[in-house]
Amino acid sequence: MIVLDMALILMKRRLDPIRIDHNLDEPFYASSKAEILRLLNYTGLLTTLLTIRELNDEIIELLAPYSEIKDLSEKARKAYKDLATLKTWTDKIQSYHAINKEVIPIKDKVQKAENSLRKASKKLARAERELERTETDLAKCQQDFDAAMEKKKTYQMDYDALLKRRDDANTLISGLTGEKARWNEQNKAFEQSIEKLIGNAILATAFLSYCGPFNQEFRQRMINEWQKEIQQRLIPFSETYNIIEQLNDEATIGEWNLQGLPNDDLSIQNGIIATSNYRYPLLIDPQLQGKSWIKNMERENDLLTTTLNSRLFRQQLEDCISLGRPLLIEDVEEELDPILDHILERNYVKLGLTPRVKVGDREVDVNHVFRLYVATKLANPNYSPEICARVSIIDFTVTQRGLEDQLLSLVIANERTELERERVTLARETTKNKRMLKELEDNLLLKLTSIEGSVLDDPSVVEVLNANKRIAIDVKEKVSIAEETKLKIGAAREEYRPVAVRGSIIYFLMSEVALVNRMYQISLQQFLGLFHESMIKSTKIAATQKRIQNINDYLTYRTWFYTTRGLYEEDRLMFTLLMTLRIDLRRGKIRYDEFEVLIKGGASLDLNTCPTKPFRWLNDVSWLNLLELSRIKEFHDVIDRLQKNERAFKDWFEKESTDLSALPETYDNLNVFHRFLFARCISPDRTISEACNYIQESLGQKYIEIPVLSLELIGEERDCKTSLLGLLSSGADPTSNIQVLAKKKNVDLFVVSMGQGQEILARRYLQHAIASGGWLLLQNAHLGLDYLEEFYETVNGTEIVDPSFRVWLTTETHPHFPIQILQSSIKFTNEPPQGVRAGLKRTYRLITQDKLEYIETIHWRPMLYATSFLHSIVQERRKFGPLGWNIPYEFNQADWEASVQYIQNHLDDINPKIGISWKAIRYMISEIQYGGRITDDRDRRQMITYAKKWFSDSLFLTNFKFYDNYLIPNVKRLEDYLDHIDKLPLVDSPQIFGLHSNANITYSTNRAKSMLEKIVSIQPKEANTNTTGGETRDKIVHNIASDMLSKLPANFVQHEVREKLRAMGILNPMIIFLRQEIHRIDRVLRTVRNSLNDLQLAIDGIIILNDSLRHILDSIYDGRVPNDWIRSSWESSTLGFWFSELLDRYTQYNNWLNYGRPKCFWMTGFFNPNGFLTAMRQEVTRMHKGWSLDTVIIDNTVLRLHKDDIHEAPTEGVYVYGLYLEGAGWDRKNIRLHESQNKVVYVQIPVVHIFAVNPSIATGQKNVVINNKKVRLNQISFRGKRNDQISLAPYVYMCPVYKKPMRTDLNFITMLKLASNDIPEHWILRGVALLCDIK
Repeated sequence: MIVLDMALILMKRRLDPIRIDHNLDEPFYASSKAEILRLLNYTGLLTTLLTIRELNDEIIELLAPYSEIKDLSEKARKAYKDLATLKTWTDKIQSYHAINKEVIPIKDKVQKAENSLRKASKKLARAERELERTETDLAKCQQDFDAAMEKKKTYQMDYDALLKRRDDANTLISGLTGEKARWNEQNKAFEQSIEKLIGNAILATAFLSYCGPFNQEFRQRMINEWQKEIQQRLIPFSETYNIIEQLNDEATIGEWNLQGLPNDDLSIQNGIIATSNYRYPLLIDPQLQGKSWIKNMERENDLLTTTLNSRLFRQQLEDCISLGRPLLIEDVEEELDPILDHILERNYVKLGLTPRVKVGDREVDVNHVFRLYVATKLANPNYSPEICARVSIIDFTVTQRGLEDQLLSLVIANERTELERERVTLARETTKNKRMLKELEDNLLLKLTSIEGSVLDDPSVVEVLNANKRIAIDVKEKVSIAEETKLKIGAAREEYRPVAVRGSIIYFLMSEVALVNRMYQISLQQFLGLFHESMIKSTKIAATQKRIQNINDYLTYRTWFYTTRGLYEEDRLMFTLLMTLRIDLRRGKIRYDEFEVLIKGGASLDLNTCPTKPFRWLNDVSWLNLLELSRIKEFHDVIDRLQKNERAFKDWFEKESTDLSALPETYDNLNVFHRFLFARCISPDRTISEACNYIQESLGQKYIEIPVLSLELIGEERDCKTSLLGLLSSGADPTSNIQVLAKKKNVDLFVVSMGQGQEILARRYLQHAIASGGWLLLQNAHLGLDYLEEFYETVNGTEIVDPSFRVWLTTETHPHFPIQILQSSIKFTNEPPQGVRAGLKRTYRLITQDKLEYIETIHWRPMLYATSFLHSIVQERRKFGPLGWNIPYEFNQADWEASVQYIQNHLDDINPKIGISWKAIRYMISEIQYGGRITDDRDRRQMITYAKKWFSDSLFLTNFKFYDNYLIPNVKRLEDYLDHIDKLPLVDSPQIFGLHSNANITYSTNRAKSMLEKIVSIQPKEANTNTTGGETRDKIVHNIASDMLSKLPANFVQHEVREKLRAMGILNPMIIFLRQEIHRIDRVLRTVRNSLNDLQLAIDGIIILNDSLRHILDSIYDGRVPNDWIRSSWESSTLGFWFSELLDRYTQYNNWLNYGRPKCFWMTGFFNPNGFLTAMRQEVTRMHKGWSLDTVIIDNTVLRLHKDDIHEAPTEGVYVYGLYLEGAGWDRKNIRLHESQNKVVYVQIPVVHIFAVNPSIATGQKNVVINNKKVRLNQISFRGKRNDQISLAPYVYMCPVYKKPMRTDLNFITMLKLASNDIPEHWILRGVALLCDIK
C-alpha cells in the first residue's frame, strides 16, 4: 500500500490526512486506501506513470519518508511482483529528478549554446566560403613563395659550400704551409732517390748480405769500396748515403734501445741486419748483448729459448714453426745440427696455400710469422762456407762506445737514481712521440693520396689535418722540451763518464787476456757484477769528483785482484802493465806512438839498412830499439846524447837489472814512463824492474804485490751456482786446501777424480749435493769434457738448490774446455812460491819428525837435506830458459820421494866397512829418478854434474856449503830445519845454480820479451784505423811489403845454377851441400815474394784476404815473422832480423856460386849446418887414402883471428865465423874460456877452424890420437891435454853448438872443444854453449 501511496504522490492525487498506522511492522503513515482503489481502477495508470516528466521539490520531499523505509522493495516483491517494479520506478524517478535538477540549467545553457551555434554556423558558412577563396589565393602565393625559397636555399647552399671550400682551402693552405718547405725538400729528395734507387739498393742489399760478420771500421771500408765501384760504373747513388737512415727510422731505433740494444752505430746496424735480412741471423755474441735484446724484443711474441743439446729441441722446433712462435737457439758451437738445413735454406714445399718444411723425417706446416735466431758465445768462431751461406752471421761483440753507455747508465742509476729514471722515462716518451709524429704524417699523406678529385671535396681531410696539426704541435712541443731536457740530463750524466770509460777499458782488457790463454775467459755479466760492487762498496762522499775517483780506484783494484787471482804468475805482470798503459793512454799521459815503440821496439827495422852501431857495448837489438825510439819527439836526439855522454850511459847500462838509480844527467828529468821507455829500448833486461816502477808510480804499490789467495773468501763471493775453477800448475794442487776448508766449515766434501767412467759417480754426487747440500770437487775436469756440458746444464737448470751447495773444479789448460763454464766461474791459480827457500819450505812441510828420525845415522839428515835442496834447484833452474835446461822438465814431488826412498833403502842396507856407494846414489838420482825424465844429452850431463858435485863424502864436512849462506843445518828437529830455511835469502842469486850473475839478465830479458810479445799479440787488429792519426794499418803494411820487395833479390835461375855447380865439381860434397842450400833459399825467396805480392793485392782489394794472408799482415805489422815463412826457413825474434838474415844468406850463397868457395864460412847462414860439417868430413876423408867416414870425427881449433883477418882458406877443414858464446866470456889472448863480463851476455868468438880427424891414426901435430870411447866420454867431461897452442890450458870443455838460442835437439849441431882453466863441470853448470844466432 505504501508503494501505491508513492504512486499517488507522483501522480499528484489526493491523499488522506496524515495519521500513523501502528499496525505495520514499523509505525508509518496510514495509506489512502480509497484513492488507491480508484487509482487501481484507472485504466490509464501505466501510461500516466510513463508520461511523468517533471517533478518538483515538494513531491520529492513527500516521497522522502517512503524512500527511507527499510527493505520496502523486498517487501513489495514478496507481496506482489509488480509492486516491486513500481517501487523501483519511483526510486528511479526520484533519482532522475535529482539529476535533472542539475541538468536543466545545463540544458538551458545548451539550448542557448545551440541557438548561438546556429547563428555562428551561419556566420561560419559565410566565413568558410570566404576562407576557401582566401586559401585558394594563399595556396597560389605559397606556391610562388616555396619556389622562391627553394631557389634561395639553393643559392645559400652554394654560397655556404663556397665559403666552406674557401675556409677549407685556407685551412689546408695554413696547415700545409709548415710542411711545404720540408715536403718540397722531401719531394726533391724522393725524386733524387728514385734516380739513385739502383745504387742505393745495391748498397743496402750488399750491406745486409755481407757486412754482418765484420766490425764497424771494416763495414764502412766495404761501403766506401762499393761506392767507388758503383761510381766507376756510372750507377747513380746518394753521396751522403747512411745505411741506418736508409733502412730504419728513429722511432724503431728508440724502441730497440729501450729493449736493451746499445745505441752505438754498430749495434744499430746489427739490429737492422737481424730484423731485415732474408736469411735467419746467427749472432756472434760473447757478451750476450744481442741475445738479451732479442729476448726483450720478442718477449710479447712468446719467444722460446733452447739449445741444440736439449732433449726437447726437435719438438720445440716443430712447435715454433707450426705455431709461429719465435725461437732462439743459444750456445751453438762451430757446427749446426743438420736438422736445421732445410729451415735455414727455406726449402719449403707448398701444399695448397700452406708451405711445409722437412724437419728430420717429418714435414711441418710453416707459419708465416715464424722467426729463428741463433746465437753463440764464441768470440771468434770459424764457420764453414756452407753455414755462412745459410745464415746471416752478425758480429754482436760489444763495442767500447756501447759498453761505455751501458756502464754510464748503471753509474747514474746508482748515483743519481732520479736522473736515470727521468732519462728512461724521457726516452720512452720521446720514442712514443716520434712514433706518433711519424704515424700522423703517414696518415695525412695516405689521406691526401687516396682522394679522388679535388682535395677540397673531402671534408675529412681538413678534419684529419686539424686534428693532426693540434696533436703535432703538442707532440713537437713535447719533443722539443724532451730534447732540451735530454741535453741537460746528458750534461749531468757526462760528469760520471770517467767511471764508464775506466770500466770499458778494464773490461776489454780482461777480455783480451783470453787471447793469451783460453782459460782466462770472462763474461760481461761477471764484469758487471764487479762494476756494481765497486759502486756499492767504494767510499761514499758528497763531492762528485772525489766520488768518481773513489769508484775508479775501487773498480780498478777490484777487477785487477779478481783477474790476476785467476792468472798464472807469468801473465800477471803483463796484465797489470797493460792495464796501466791503457789507463794512461786514455788519460792522455802517454801517446799511442810511444806505446807502439814500447811494445814493439825496433822489431820491423832492417839492420842492414840502418846506420852503423856506434858502440860495441850495445847489442843489435838495443841499437834498433834506440833508432825506433828516436822517432818520438822527446827522444829525437837520443843518438847524439848517447855519443856525447857515452861513458855515463855505459856506466848506467852496466848496473844491475834491478837498479833504479837515476839516468845520466842528460836524461835525469824524464818522467817515469819515458824512463821506462828508454830503459826498455837500451837495456831490455831492465824492462821488468822499470815496469814495476812505472806501475807503482801510476797506480800504486799494491798493484805490484802478489795477491794473496784465500779460498774461503773466493767461496763467499758469488751464489751457490757459481763454479770455482782452479787452474792447475806444476807442483801445486789446491785439493788439500779445499779439504781443509771444508773441514773447517763442517761441510761434506765429495771428491771425484775425473776420467773414464767417473761421470756416473760425479752425476750421483752432484744430485746429492744439490738436494742435500755439501761441496763437490771435480779433479782434473779436463779429463771429463763430455760430462761438463751436462754438469753445466744441471747446475744452472735446477731451480731449487741447497744454500750450502758449492762446486769446485780443478783443470789444466785445455783448448776445448767449455766456454760457458769458463765465463761463469770464478777462476784462481795456486802456483807454488818461487825460489829455493820456498821450494825447501814446501818440501820440509811434507816431512814429519818421524821421517827425520827414521835412521839413526849422521848421514841420513844431511843427505835428505841435500836431496831436497837439489829438488828445489832443478825446479827453479827452469826459469832461466835454455840457459837453465834445454827442455823445461816437469820435475815433481814423486821424483824427490823416489830419490829419498832409495837413499833410505841404501842406508838401511849399508855395510859400515864399505860405506856409502856414492856412485850408485849419483847414478840413481841423476840418471834414474830425475834423469828418467831427461831426454836431452846435454841436460843429462848437467844433472850428472849436480849429483857429482853435491853427493860425495864432502857433504858431511862441517865447512860444506852449496853456495855462500846455503849450508846444511846441523840440527835434529823439524822446527829447526824450517827456521833455518826461513833465514835463507828471499831472492836467489844465479850462482847458487852454478850460473853466472848475467843469467839474471837472460832471465829478465826473456821474461820481458815474452811479456811484450803477449801484449803485441792481443792488440786489436783494426785494419783501417790508426790512433796516431797517421797512415792506416793496411797502408803501413803495404809500404813495408813494398820496401821488402824492393830489397828482395831475384830468384836463382836453376839452369844457370846447375851450369855453375857443374863447373865447380858437381860431385864434390861441399858443392852438393851448396846445391841443396840454394834450392832451399830459392824456395824461401819465392814464398816471401809470392806472399808479399798477394798481400798487396789483397790490401788493394783485388784478391781475397784469406786467413794465411791475414796472419802475414798481422805479423808484419807487429814486427813478427809469419808462420808460413818460418815453416820454410828459420826462426827469428823479429821480422827485421829475419829479413836481414835472409839477405845475408842469399849474399853468401850467391858469392859462393859466382866467386868461388869462401875462405871463411858464416855457419849461421846455413839451413843445415850438420850437413855442412858432414860434407866437410866427407871432403877430408876423400883427401886421405884409407880413411872411412865412419871413423872420422870432428875436431876444432879456435884461432885468434877474426873474419877480416883471414886471407887464405885452410888446406883441410873449414874456417867458421859468427859463433856466439853464451854463459862465459872468451880470452882472445890466451884462447880460452873465462868468466863473463858483467852485463855481457853473448860474446862473439874468433874464427874457428873445424876439421876432421881419424882418432885411430896420428895425422900430425895438430891432431890428437883419441879412441872412440874417450870421445864419447868427453860429451860429459874432457880433461885431456892438447899439444897445440892451447896446451897450457889444463882442461877442455866440450861445448855444444846450436843454431838458435832454443837449445833443442833440432837446433843442435855438434860439440866443439874450448880450452879452459876451470874444470868442465864449472862450465856445464854455467850452461855454456855456442850459438850460431842470438836473435
